[in-house]
Amino acid sequence: MRLKTLELNGFKSFSQKSLLEFNNNIVCIVGPNGSGKSNVVEAVRYVLGEQSMKSMRGKTGLDLIFKGSKNLPKSSRGVVSIYFNNSDKVFKLTNDGGDSINLNYDTISISRQVFPDGLNKYILNGTEVRLKDIHNLLASVNIGSSGHHIISQGETDRILNANWKERRAIVEDALGLKIYQYKIKESERKLERTNENMKEVTLMRRENAPHLNFLRKQVEKFEKGKEMQGELLSLYQEYLKKESVYLDTEKKNLYSERNKISSELQDIAGKISDVEDGNSTHGNKKIEELKIIEQKLNENRRLKSEMERKLGRIEGMLESKENKVKLSGKCPLCGSEIKEMGAEQIEKRQNDEKELTELKNSQADILTEIQKMEEKEAKMSESAEILKQEINKEMEALRDKEREKFKFKVRHQELSSTLEFIAIREENLRNRVEAFENEIKEGVALIGEQILSYKDFEIEGLSETASQEEQKRKIERVKIKLEDTGLGNGAEIMKEFREVSERDSFLAKEMEDLTKSIESLQKLIVDLKEKIDIEFKEGIKKINLEFQEFFSLMFGGGNASLAIVVENKKGRREKVEPLESSRFDLEEPEEQEEETVPEQGIEINVSLPHKKVKELQALSGGERSLTSIALLFAMSQVNPPPFLVLDETDAALDEANSRKFGDMLEKLSKHSQLIVVTHNRETMSRAGVLYGVTIGSNGASKLLSVKFEEATQIAQ
Repeated sequence: MRLKTLELNGFKSFSQKSLLEFNNNIVCIVGPNGSGKSNVVEAVRYVLGEQSMKSMRGKTGLDLIFKGSKNLPKSSRGVVSIYFNNSDKVFKLTNDGGDSINLNYDTISISRQVFPDGLNKYILNGTEVRLKDIHNLLASVNIGSSGHHIISQGETDRILNANWKERRAIVEDALGLKIYQYKIKESERKLERTNENMKEVTLMRRENAPHLNFLRKQVEKFEKGKEMQGELLSLYQEYLKKESVYLDTEKKNLYSERNKISSELQDIAGKISDVEDGNSTHGNKKIEELKIIEQKLNENRRLKSEMERKLGRIEGMLESKENKVKLSGKCPLCGSEIKEMGAEQIEKRQNDEKELTELKNSQADILTEIQKMEEKEAKMSESAEILKQEINKEMEALRDKEREKFKFKVRHQELSSTLEFIAIREENLRNRVEAFENEIKEGVALIGEQILSYKDFEIEGLSETASQEEQKRKIERVKIKLEDTGLGNGAEIMKEFREVSERDSFLAKEMEDLTKSIESLQKLIVDLKEKIDIEFKEGIKKINLEFQEFFSLMFGGGNASLAIVVENKKGRREKVEPLESSRFDLEEPEEQEEETVPEQGIEINVSLPHKKVKELQALSGGERSLTSIALLFAMSQVNPPPFLVLDETDAALDEANSRKFGDMLEKLSKHSQLIVVTHNRETMSRAGVLYGVTIGSNGASKLLSVKFEEATQIAQ
């Protein structure tokens, strides 16, 4: 696998499309300060997925886009594309499930676009992908956006300034162990998600447990209720059959009795009617006549009484008037007659006499009238007496008929009472039939349509009422127990119990799978860490051999090595206990327990020739650069990356050390492509192609390329 080309468009100072081809093992990028050389290095870092704006000398994504000049407008986006030769098919990519993705391409292209709002797009061979996919792809060929194979300006001694933990990360990256670290992080994320899932499943089972226990008890009650249903069915069959037979028999008996009594009652009513019709209408007329005569007799007596009272008044008036006439013409004092009376006295006496005569006439008339009334009264009394005798004779005959009629009426009343009693029995029978039908409905609700099988049930003889009542009490006791079981929605309870049980079984299976997954992930993490530890220690040994060689070459002797240091730190880890399927403990499991976690780092030991200096802090700037270069080259020799990008790493070297640096570059170029940004002529002399970066009149960076052999011939 080789780096073919790098394309910049609108990225930082490169406003227009600029192309760098890497056909030689060593390519140098040269140019004056501020021309944009380091922007090429940052473009490589950027397209490989760098996320730190600080490492690319910016604050936001807008700082990575060409901002325009007097002659050129600002760019709408910044694009960097890098192309790799994949003829040997070394690039590998897997999906989230761990399956390999086909990358059967001779050329692998990676493009990254940045927009003014900070949005980034990653494109792999024309298909938009995730940053994670870019990292996984590059990790398969031991490169990335940062690490030992890209040394930016001023970062030459970065590894010396790093702490022991950061040095380990740099060395692991150089040894190609980063892919394992990605896998460990991915496994830890999966383990974390799996633990979260385990907690959720455990919580769901705990939440499900009370309801499942409740349903289990309900199912037990339901099954017990089923047994009681069978018992109730047998009791119902016997009871309902006997009740049905009794009701049919009683209905027939009442019907027969009613017809018999109704017939006799109709016959009696006819006889009573005949007796009433036989009563003498003549006797009734005589009674009416007697009533009329008595009314007339009473009226005559009343008139006679009034006439007698009138007669009495007239007689009184007559007596008074006679006395008055006798005294008229006599002195009121002495009673002697008055010889001479006045005209008035004479006229008064005449009037009195006249009135006296009239009163006597009225008396005679009234006496005559009274006599007539007495005669009339005597005739009417005689007629009334005759009628009474005749009526008495007829009444005697009527009494005999009344006695017979009373006898019939008494029998009629007896029959009516019997008929009313039969009506009461019929009403009771109707109520019992209604109760019988309601009992069947209740039975259907409690047992189902099976209760109707009582019709085919066979019994021996008719049951007594006491026996039926006892059977009824048994049925009621069983019904109460059955209703307490709540069997009415038993089918729904069974269905829900099956669903909840299946869900609990599913969750138990999920917990089992999650437990296996946790164990598998933990084992994978342990295996990966063991593999990293083994390969890391072996890699340190190899790096030390190369480090010693390069260090001796750079300093003309001395000793240099890397040492592994271990520091134990206390940490906490979560402990998740699986939930037993046979019990449901609602208490939270122990979440954490302390454990000692060993952490490894790298310590750099150097000993300069002819000096007693061993501390890194005591080294000069040139010595630090030489030491860093020796270590970086040593790491590159152990696990050569496809390419190395060096940005002015030789800036602090003198002429002699520059030649040594050039020799080391040529040695490294046998295993990796080198992209070197330099001002050093010695370094330039080792390059196959020189790219010159300048600032054009339009204010944008532009590239000029020349092969070193052609440049030499032109110079000669």
